[in-house]
Amino acid sequence: MSMISAFAADRNAPARLIVSGAVLALPALLLAWALAPRGVAITVLVLAGGIALASRAMIRSYPHERLGGANLITTSRLALTAAISAAILAPAGRPGWVDWAVVGLAAFALCLDGLDGWLARRQGLSSGFGARYDLEVDSALAAVLAAILWAHREAGVELIVLGAARYVFVAARQVWPWLGAPLFDSMRRKTVCVIQIAALVALTVPVFPDGLVRPVAIAAAALVLWSFAIDIRWLAKRG
Repeated sequence: MSMISAFAADRNAPARLIVSGAVLALPALLLAWALAPRGVAITVLVLAGGIALASRAMIRSYPHERLGGANLITTSRLALTAAISAAILAPAGRPGWVDWAVVGLAAFALCLDGLDGWLARRQGLSSGFGARYDLEVDSALAAVLAAILWAHREAGVELIVLGAARYVFVAARQVWPWLGAPLFDSMRRKTVCVIQIAALVALTVPVFPDGLVRPVAIAAAALVLWSFAIDIRWLAKRG
């Protein structure tokens, strides 16, 4: 590959990622405005911050010139997550359809998870960046749903586990660098992530019984902690 074509491969895909984020910004902002006008600023922060971090990571490590359908799907999931985040500041007297809209959008974002990986393999565009991008969007969706539940339903520290476990783990790498070593691919980890987000989506359903909110959240949080404990133990043995 010549120097010019290498430069193009380094720049074309990130530029297209930024453009796709800009195109998706309008529908995301319109959805956010409909859900909670005063939460639009959160939507802007989540979407702009996510696109900025993703494009920066793509410049550093993405090996393909094409953006690919998989990364477009992941970016769409990021836009849905950003739109939903406005509901964190939804007022107490909000119309009932707002809560159902959050459930629908979050469920749709969850359903799209997994499609991006399959499409990347089908198009021959699999990459470490794509896997990491998908993971970070999953983490953002979990954090947003946990924040919505914290703001509008009775819950406790278990929501911190469900929404922030990934970010606490990343922060801990600054203290214990061995936590940053690559992890083995794990179906257990992927399954727990799906259960975690599915539980958070279920808990946002307006008719979900109040008496079951904490038990379900605690059970899901325990599952997340169990999964992290397995990975930390594996890393510690090699650290």
